[in-house]
Amino acid sequence: MSPLKDISPMAHARPPRGAEEAQATRQGELLARLLATAERMTEVPSHEHPAVLRELLADMAAPFAAHYAAIYHASDGAWRVLQEHGRAPAGGLPHNALADVCERERPALVPTNDANLMALLLPLAELDGQRVLVVCGRGLGEDDLAQWNEFADLFRRVLRLATRSMSLHRRAERLDRLVDLLHAANSVERTDQLLEWIADRIVELLDCERASVFVWDRPRGEVVACPALGVEGGSLRLPDDVGIVGSVLRSGEVANVTDAYADERFHSEVDRRTGFRTRTLLTVPMRDAQGRVVGALQAINRRRGTFTAEDAELLIHLGREAATALKDVQTREELLRSRDQLLDRVTGGVTLVGESEHIRSVRETIRQLAATTLPVLILGESGTGKEVVAQMLHYGSPRSGRPFVAVNCAAVPENLLARELFGHEQGAFTGADRQQPGYFEAADGGTVFLDEIGEMALQHQAVLLRVLEAKKFTRVGGTREIAVDVRVVAATNVDLATAVRENRFRRDLFHRLNAVCIELLPLRERPEDIIPLAEHFLAQFGRQANRVLRLSDRAKQKLLAHDWPGNVRELRNEMERVAFLARQDLVEPADLSIGRATDPTDPDHIPLNVGLSEATRRFQRAYIRRCFEYAQRKSGETAELLGLHRPNFYRKLAHLGLKIVDGRLIDSGSAPPRDSEPQRRDADVR
Repeated sequence: MSPLKDISPMAHARPPRGAEEAQATRQGELLARLLATAERMTEVPSHEHPAVLRELLADMAAPFAAHYAAIYHASDGAWRVLQEHGRAPAGGLPHNALADVCERERPALVPTNDANLMALLLPLAELDGQRVLVVCGRGLGEDDLAQWNEFADLFRRVLRLATRSMSLHRRAERLDRLVDLLHAANSVERTDQLLEWIADRIVELLDCERASVFVWDRPRGEVVACPALGVEGGSLRLPDDVGIVGSVLRSGEVANVTDAYADERFHSEVDRRTGFRTRTLLTVPMRDAQGRVVGALQAINRRRGTFTAEDAELLIHLGREAATALKDVQTREELLRSRDQLLDRVTGGVTLVGESEHIRSVRETIRQLAATTLPVLILGESGTGKEVVAQMLHYGSPRSGRPFVAVNCAAVPENLLARELFGHEQGAFTGADRQQPGYFEAADGGTVFLDEIGEMALQHQAVLLRVLEAKKFTRVGGTREIAVDVRVVAATNVDLATAVRENRFRRDLFHRLNAVCIELLPLRERPEDIIPLAEHFLAQFGRQANRVLRLSDRAKQKLLAHDWPGNVRELRNEMERVAFLARQDLVEPADLSIGRATDPTDPDHIPLNVGLSEATRRFQRAYIRRCFEYAQRKSGETAELLGLHRPNFYRKLAHLGLKIVDGRLIDSGSAPPRDSEPQRRDADVR
């Protein structure tokens, strides 16, 4: 319920007796009109309040045929009209009379420049500051003072309630505006932008000339002011114990200064440096969610009058929310910095090292393709760096800030590949107790690298083709199509053209992937890259071992003489071993394990009396062990290195009495008899 209804229209009327009855009636009628008009202030927005206030003045003037009614207010030593109704007397009013009325707190009747027009001055002492109700009319005289004083008392009471109503309205509207502004703050992503945005909002909300946000750097004992207009760079660092801001930070109290240069705390150095003249200041502490002071907000030079307690309250609300927004933005910036640093470290290690014409051509092709969304097919033997090429395509593209997801198609069982790639719905199969996104959803906006795509089953190839063409797929057990923005890079060491002819690979998928093809030559066909690669890996692993190593000329010759069947991966593993085990910082041939006489795969070190079958068996076992280690104990890559399909690889292991258990290659205890091959040969002869 409005507070204006607490006053009865007849609350101030005297008992009706003769002449007083008419006055009381007029008072009652006037008060009723004043209350009705003022009541409207509780129902209209603040920008309509001046018009309603003019109606209040009109209500005062109408019953007495007054020509003019106004409210004057003293501000900064000068009298100004707050609101008026009618035409003001020519030449204005004597301001000294206005001040005298306020000082004596008694009404006065004074002449105007128009001899027939008198001005009745009624002090409104109970309102904020020095205010005077002025009524001008031709029939006013000394006898009207007492009656008008009664009316002024009524007006003062109504105006006080109306002013309170206007204040509440204005406060509610400003708080609503503040809430809207704070929602908009969520879109600001950088600290400097947020601080400038907050300062702009302060200027807008408090109608002042300038504003600044001060962030407290406690460890350094400084405050950072932003924006600092007129200062190069737009920000300014100051000691945290200087000026009004320093006082607010230390005390946690609001400082509302009406005359900056009269306040001993004011630090005028900033004005001197910027050429700006500060008159009034409102500074409030900025507190975080725990109530800890983290900075201050400051509004400078209110355009009309001085800052009010209402302004301070609004600024405190803004400061609390600004502290939260500032923390969120700083946290976001820190995460982005961490991501960028990690990305720099990742991309710093993702590069094709080499000086051959072939590698230079591949690097240029990658540079041209990185900014596109074309699918890319990478061909090459195991260990040539196909995944490195895929990573360079990703990290050199606009997608670098999004995920890079690598999937080894040969390492995932055929019956599980669809789930891994495209995810599944809850209840899609036994044990599917929840929805699970797949690799493609995880890589949305980024890149999916499908290694050993030649091993993918035909039914999965069909789904992959749809993803490439329509950018949509359906989870296992689901019916809803999911749109995804993913770039696909595929790799294989399988001859896909032959696989297409043998109906092991879809022709349409092959042509879709083969639109852009990058082929990596084996290391033995580009020997000029061997030494640059070796030195690169040696420096990389040397940093981990806290050593600075270099290759001797004879060590380089030995590296060049090796045919590197495991390609770059084999060379990398060799340099990693050397970095930690070399006896001296100058690497000699003896420090290299390649080409050693003790190599168990060397036929010269197989006894002559074991027969061809056993010699072959020993060589194959030792060679497979070597490839298994070079392939980092991954069965799929070992099979690729050996040139075998996975089923044939496992059959070969069983035939040689080997098996893979927990990532280790061990004897199975079921090796065939040594003379098994001669027996089969003899049987064939018979």
